[in-house]
Amino acid sequence: MFEASFLAGWGDMDFNSHMRNTAFLDKSATVRMMFFAQNGYPTQEFMKRKIGPVVMKDEIKYFKEIRLLESMRVTLAIAGLSDDGSRFILRNEFWRADERMAASVSSEGGWLDLQLRKFVTPPDALLKALRSLERSQDYLALPSRIKQND
Repeated sequence: MFEASFLAGWGDMDFNSHMRNTAFLDKSATVRMMFFAQNGYPTQEFMKRKIGPVVMKDEIKYFKEIRLLESMRVTLAIAGLSDDGSRFILRNEFWRADERMAASVSSEGGWLDLQLRKFVTPPDALLKALRSLERSQDYLALPSRIKQND
């Protein structure tokens, strides 16, 4: 299981003194990029290949609060993938220090060719990395995002 640890900082808080919804999205994106970097795809590699991950939909489910300076563990799993890797659903779960789940973030996306501005399949090494992630219990096989006549 891929995971990273964080502290809830001042900038992560909302008016109600708990972690704001966009902080969950920000930390989810950070963990995704940490995973890609650890698997041979730091930001520079994406820039060199002129591709990038694009998220089309995020869904956040809340269970328990995270407050200022509380520690959290954020995991990453694959919740869906197309055979060609052009579509994915990545799931982050936020765990408090008391091992209670605070939230989950499901991000559905694909790979964008940054010059052509169309969806593409990922390089083999990147697809292999995605396939290496632990699968969520509700894992879905997704259809390809690549249009046949495009």
